[in-house]
Amino acid sequence: MHNDYPYEYEICADMDQIGESTEHRNLEGFNILFYVTEAIGGLLILLVIIWTAHFKGGFAWTSDPDLEFNWHPLLMTVGLVFLYANGMLIYRSQRTVRKRRLKLIHGGIMIFTVLLTVIALVAVFDSHNLKTPPIPNMYSLHSWVGLTTIILFCCQWLAGLVSFLYPMIQPSLRAAYLPVHVYFGTAAFIGTIASCLMGLTEKAFFSIRNPSYDKFPAEGVLVNTIGLTLIIFGGLTVYLVSQARYKRFPQPEDDVLLTGRSK
Repeated sequence: MHNDYPYEYEICADMDQIGESTEHRNLEGFNILFYVTEAIGGLLILLVIIWTAHFKGGFAWTSDPDLEFNWHPLLMTVGLVFLYANGMLIYRSQRTVRKRRLKLIHGGIMIFTVLLTVIALVAVFDSHNLKTPPIPNMYSLHSWVGLTTIILFCCQWLAGLVSFLYPMIQPSLRAAYLPVHVYFGTAAFIGTIASCLMGLTEKAFFSIRNPSYDKFPAEGVLVNTIGLTLIIFGGLTVYLVSQARYKRFPQPEDDVLLTGRSK
């Protein structure tokens, strides 16, 4: 029996090496794609800042409805695009962090996204209602898709909060809900990108007058560039989230939730 122990240790060591090599092989290309995605996301925010601050006159609150509107595209880009994407990627970009902490970070990012989204919605409704004469609300496809996406996002956040952080939920139920959470989370993110593209086009048609949008003014070129950057950022994010080979490997402590219980 004594001679069996070294053999068992060798098997365990070999299994650890196989697991490490498999994870390393699965992660090939992840880091470079992730950092490229982050750089494009940073560029996207910078382009929106240039557009709203330089071409649209900057920011204000209710004292100037036109300038109050500018908070809407900026905060939506920061919150419901960039932070949302990072919230989805946190489990893959921070794979060495304990899952309990990742859950809290993920939830925190999402609730901050909700906060920015609410402020952005207040800004756009104020900018319509305080205008002289007032601008109608919720008539465009952009507003319909956008509000639907926000409702889906908030439902996702609440369902995830209960399913993954409430300690009394059975692990089997968590496991069953996880693919649903991932699918609708990705669907809401795609809806966000689509809504942003619609909003950019709508704003460009309504506000670029002199020279007109079809004359390729600098603002129009910038708006189109923002749209292309949105598509690239969204495409890379969905790719990184959807690739099974980039999935975080389970760790022994993953089953221990907030109560300290395991399966």
